[in-house]
Amino acid sequence: MPDSQPQEPAQPDRDALPSPDHPDSPDSPGGPSGTAPGAPPEGAPPPAPAALVLCGARLADGRTVDVRVGGGRIEAVGTAGGLSCPAPPWATRIDLTGYLLLPAPAEPHAHYDTALTADGDPPGAPGASPYGPWDPYDPGRVQRRAAEAALLQLGHGATAVRTHVRVGDVAGLRALRAVLRARHALHGLADLTAVAVPRLLTGAAGADGLAMLREAVDMGAAAVGGCPDLDPDPAGYTEAVLEVAAEHGCAVDLHTDGSDPVRLSRLASVAGGLRPGVAVGPCDGLARLPRETAARAAESLAAAGITVVCLPQGGCGLPPRAAGGPRTAPVRLLRAAGVRVAAGSGALRDTANPVGRGDPLEAAYLLASHGQAGPEEAYEAVSARAREAMGLPRVRIEAGFPAELLAVRGRTLTGTLSLAYSRLVVHRGRVVARTSAVREYCDATDPGGPADTAAPEPGGPGTELGLPRQSQR
Repeated sequence: MPDSQPQEPAQPDRDALPSPDHPDSPDSPGGPSGTAPGAPPEGAPPPAPAALVLCGARLADGRTVDVRVGGGRIEAVGTAGGLSCPAPPWATRIDLTGYLLLPAPAEPHAHYDTALTADGDPPGAPGASPYGPWDPYDPGRVQRRAAEAALLQLGHGATAVRTHVRVGDVAGLRALRAVLRARHALHGLADLTAVAVPRLLTGAAGADGLAMLREAVDMGAAAVGGCPDLDPDPAGYTEAVLEVAAEHGCAVDLHTDGSDPVRLSRLASVAGGLRPGVAVGPCDGLARLPRETAARAAESLAAAGITVVCLPQGGCGLPPRAAGGPRTAPVRLLRAAGVRVAAGSGALRDTANPVGRGDPLEAAYLLASHGQAGPEEAYEAVSARAREAMGLPRVRIEAGFPAELLAVRGRTLTGTLSLAYSRLVVHRGRVVARTSAVREYCDATDPGGPADTAAPEPGGPGTELGLPRQSQR
């Protein structure tokens, strides 16, 4: 086994990671309801986590520590190899030497109802739709794609996801119902919540959308949202969403490019103080406004306590940007005004972004590489700020905090944002995903090149420079 993969002793079957063909896997086809055969009953608690010790992990502040986890929370953090982090003899120990241990990222802005549709369903895909040969909102297909997308992002490290799901029109409530079934199938692996997104909410045409929005919340949507910019009455749309949120005590998450500062200021005035909270995004249009105008809009958002969720990796179905336009919101300007800024991935291989990766570390990398944030601030945008926008508890690598963790091969945060393949993901105190990458190099001598008259160095080519034949990433 390459040493790039964290080492641990053999585990009982209950701790094994399910394969896609395993009957308990959330990606395995379910029965008529779509629930994975091994999924627990609705409302059942997650699997009881075993004691776990993460040994020799490096923290972002440079310390090397052992971390003991139990009951889904961090129980102790102590000096690596010391006695300050004792654990029972039956605890699972994982050697994280060479890994950086971080609070796990979260995904605050996904679109799982359309994820993985850029190329259509593969030939022979299960779940023929009664609605036509190609129905993007067929419940069976939506559920399977949502589960696959969630597992993909879980492998990247996102243990919690908020996905926007279209309701009304041709989608009805089918897509939402399918995503909620996927959420149940993923029980214990990742936390998945849905935002109900209606097309219209005002006028005669919006009456059905408003009724369906309320029904979506009753079904289990954790937040309400949509795109006011696409409604004939954007202000009325926003007020309708806020009214439903106030009735049900749920969060609000709206799509807007932010290019209309008057509309943003009006949103801030009516949404200020609403709890559990209001988020808007991707707001890349703010970057096209004069700086003074954008700064005033940012101040109004900050005063209202509204979070901006930017999308450094690309769009999510809003009208396309002008050629050469900014790809993300002006994060530095927003932060300077006191706005809480989180970062999400947006579209995942659908028509809005056919090559979307859904990797939170890539979103952080793009923020840092484009000069919108330093590495620490960029990672905070996909972890602490993302969790805050989703109403989740804060995570710190200290005793008492939730055990939502990501171990990435590397020594520094800067290096891991630049190149990070090998990852280990802990959710509710349990290892739920592992990725190991090993890079190998061939012999430095090119047998097809010109003859080398120099005598070979002892030990083989490259040994005088200490060049690796294998490296861990």
